[in-house]
Amino acid sequence: MANIRLSVPDTAKKGEVIEIKAMIQHPMETGYRRGMKGEVIERDLIKFFECTYNGDLIFSSEFHPGIAANPFMTFHARAEDSGEFTFKWTDQRGQSWSETTSIEVV
Repeated sequence: MANIRLSVPDTAKKGEVIEIKAMIQHPMETGYRRGMKGEVIERDLIKFFECTYNGDLIFSSEFHPGIAANPFMTFHARAEDSGEFTFKWTDQRGQSWSETTSIEVV
């Protein structure tokens, strides 16, 4: 299981623009490197990331081989209603990891 770290405020004022940070621990191997014995290290990439806020897609990204290990993203959203942010990463094989966190809008 991947180690996911999220930074989303617990509370926000209605209409406030909040900063969201998301990171997943992942090697992001390109398939071009060789191991200690000369063997090619198999390609292992996260391809897609998406974040939804109360079910609506607010941010998405497609990753390519140039992305470093442990991809980290920062983006912003306007807090309109209390609810949930769901973060989902999907790799090239279709395996996915997700995490959900809540925000209270006052």
